[in-house]
Amino acid sequence: MGTLRTVEGIILKAVGGLCYTETLEGVFECKVRGIFRKRNISPCAGDRVVLTDISENTALVSDILPRKNSLIRPPMANIDNLVFVISTCEPAPNLTLLDKFLAIAEYKKINSIIAVTKVDLQKDGELSEIYRNSGAELLEIDYDVPNSYMKLYDMTAGKITAFTGNTGVGKSTLLNHIDSELGLKTGEISKKLGRGRHTTRTVELYKLDNGGYIADTPGFSTFETQKYDIILKEELAECFPEFRQYTGKCRFQDCAHIKEKGCAVIEAVNSGEIPVSRHNSYLEMYEEAKQIKEWEIRRKDQ
Repeated sequence: MGTLRTVEGIILKAVGGLCYTETLEGVFECKVRGIFRKRNISPCAGDRVVLTDISENTALVSDILPRKNSLIRPPMANIDNLVFVISTCEPAPNLTLLDKFLAIAEYKKINSIIAVTKVDLQKDGELSEIYRNSGAELLEIDYDVPNSYMKLYDMTAGKITAFTGNTGVGKSTLLNHIDSELGLKTGEISKKLGRGRHTTRTVELYKLDNGGYIADTPGFSTFETQKYDIILKEELAECFPEFRQYTGKCRFQDCAHIKEKGCAVIEAVNSGEIPVSRHNSYLEMYEEAKQIKEWEIRRKDQ
């Protein structure tokens, strides 16, 4: 029989209807109150929760504390940092896809970091120039220079940090340089869950010595960016920080920054103040946003 006391904790993993929750008293395997299903709320990694019916190793998730943000897929909550791992080459960076994720991070008020790997194979100062005003911090990772990846480690202290990146960009290598124990931990959980087609969709938080948590999430190509969240076309320009100093200076108040005459954003692109690739990504996302269906908007507002 459990006691009536309550304990707060953080969900490390939610899989198969169970949540594994870390508390000051240890990790509990938890069932979830049915009322959350009725409210269409699914507990996920990163959720701060209240546990009741506590016994030796098990408990019940009786309350989910308010989230400061969340991603739809992969399901995560309360993310502080989102690290996008890209490589200078092999594979070459897909900037359009990166820009879509940066816009989502900006929309969700998640601090974004671009970690550039394989700088020993190819130096790419162009990336630094493109993203200098994007709101994201760009770090060049050189494993011969420990400070380059330890700076990233320091940024994870006391935070929940999610990592994502395409296959082959060196994400696993980076994670294992940040904490050599991570490879062992991720290997153990992969073995426990099996390698079925849903395995990569499971998000697991791993505790670091600095008090932070790291999550290794599915790569860029695994899911459509629209699955992360819906950004309406009217909200999109605010998700590109380098646009902001120009948006109030357009000839038309409702300027969409597409091809309008007197658009200050387009003038900034033409003068080199805003990178062409960033504006091209905005145009592509704007076209996609125009296709959003009414029922998707209703779901967003719920």
